[in-house]
Amino acid sequence: MQRNTRRHGGFTLLELLVVLLIIGLLAAYVGPKYFSQIGKSNTTAAKAQIEAFDKGLDQYRVDTGHYPSTEQGLVALFAQPANEPKWNGPYLKKTIPLDPWGHSYNYKSPGDAKAGREFEVVSYGKDGAAGGSGEDADITSY
Repeated sequence: MQRNTRRHGGFTLLELLVVLLIIGLLAAYVGPKYFSQIGKSNTTAAKAQIEAFDKGLDQYRVDTGHYPSTEQGLVALFAQPANEPKWNGPYLKKTIPLDPWGHSYNYKSPGDAKAGREFEVVSYGKDGAAGGSGEDADITSY
């Protein structure tokens, strides 16, 4: 009589550890590169939103003869301000979004007179405070 000695298929503990080690090394190499791209995409998105505000503000000025005041803010691009009969908006398709980091955009009109700016739109970046570098850097309309 012969014994039926069949070996069961499967992986040994050593093989599983080698595979986990390889996956860990790949994650350690790819992870930082992936997360650095997220910061760049947030900055790009903020720049695109500010450009859309700039275009809306310019159209607002064409219709009314002036930019919205600081008190009226960017909301004037979406909702008609009181005592603004020449308003022909909305000048944006959607309401004013937060910046990609969840902070409000800052609008000021008139802008820096020394630099000849009629208005300023600013996102203070990831940290939400003026100044900074990298993801914390200010993104402005000028």
